[in-house]
Amino acid sequence: MITIVEAVTRTQLKEFVKFPFSLYKNNPYWVPPIIAEELESFNKATNPAFLSSEAYFYLAYRNNKIVGRVVAIINWDEVNILKKSKVRFGWFETIDDIEVTKALLDKVFELGKKHNLEHAEGPMGFSNLDKVGILTEGFEELGNMITWYSPKYYVEHFEQLGFVVEKKYIESEFSFKNVKIEPYVRASKMIKERYKLKVLTFKKSEDIMPHVDKMFDLFNDAYAKLQSFVAINDIQKEYFKKKYISFINPEYIIFIEDEHQKMIAFAIVMPNFAQALQKIKGKLFPFGFFHLLQARKKSKEAVFYLIGITEEYQSKGVTAAIFEEYHRVFSEKGIDKCIRTPELEDNIAIHNLWKNFNPRITKKRCTYKKFL
Repeated sequence: MITIVEAVTRTQLKEFVKFPFSLYKNNPYWVPPIIAEELESFNKATNPAFLSSEAYFYLAYRNNKIVGRVVAIINWDEVNILKKSKVRFGWFETIDDIEVTKALLDKVFELGKKHNLEHAEGPMGFSNLDKVGILTEGFEELGNMITWYSPKYYVEHFEQLGFVVEKKYIESEFSFKNVKIEPYVRASKMIKERYKLKVLTFKKSEDIMPHVDKMFDLFNDAYAKLQSFVAINDIQKEYFKKKYISFINPEYIIFIEDEHQKMIAFAIVMPNFAQALQKIKGKLFPFGFFHLLQARKKSKEAVFYLIGITEEYQSKGVTAAIFEEYHRVFSEKGIDKCIRTPELEDNIAIHNLWKNFNPRITKKRCTYKKFL
């Protein structure tokens, strides 16, 4: 018999966070989260996502043992502003038992029906800066800190329960050593002169902070046309600013301004923390911080997290200036591999940025949808 329990206490939420550690105990491709950080993101008193969302955390038990988990989410900005009549679900994990999957998703459907919503979609988080999708290809590729790993049977479970694919994503990588930078250097010089653009680079995190609000405004504008995009509000800006910006290598953040100091492009890259996260097994103490700091300084792999360009400049070759600067930084740090995080399969503009780098698709993933 399967019993579903809402996780409300800190002890229950900690069990919620730690369940995948047992599920993927011997899986070499799974990258664990930092337990304390995951718990912090589920704290309704501190995570501003809960100001515009409601979420319920469920654990599935059989014989007093946890066998699955899910978060049922309603992003009310998405429902009320975008008119998307949707209940989300995320942080989905289960053993290979479709009855457990069904029991967990029934709680998601229950929340959606309670508010007369039309469909459920997931896995996805509270916002567009959270993890998204389950794997459909690339099960034997190492994950990274901003994606979920998932076994093959998740696809089988969802499809047997009548879900259909809603959004498709691809991930890829390319060798930095094979990048021919000369054409980008020439194009960068021409474009910066023609449009009077200035590339902002940084050596200290505190120097980045005065520009971050403008970056998020540009992020909201640049991604607004994508499916189910929900803008980042001012409170979330402050939260993400404190949580992430100070942890990213400052030289991996690039902003571009026009002659009027208006930001027209940004790019954020991170070192690959995957191997470090596997070593620390979710714990920052006693040696977790050391492994993360070592990866921050010495990782030879760079993860492209976000690139945003204002619509006015999207077809004017601004990326040449971005790539020229990253080539300089990566050369200094000895980077040998560049990794792209999930991008919508139908986002042709973003794929065109990378076509000359001969990327290899490493993973495909998707979200699933079902009408209630």
